[in-house]
Amino acid sequence: MTPLGLYLTKKSVNKAMVSKRTGISQSRLSQLSINESTKLRADELYLIALAIDTDPGEMFKEIYGNLSLLN
Repeated sequence: MTPLGLYLTKKSVNKAMVSKRTGISQSRLSQLSINESTKLRADELYLIALAIDTDPGEMFKEIYGNLSLLN
């Protein structure tokens, strides 16, 4: 499961509702949630955050907070 998938599961998000509100297909949401090689676009993250009434910045930090710069 991807970081987005874990986040949506933790928040008990209904993907059908997100799809309806954002226009992102349910199959795309499933790929974003399951397939590690599927890349989440910034516009998709923003729309998903709006659909689930979450601050996009906080959602971004939650999903990508484990990244760090190389030394």
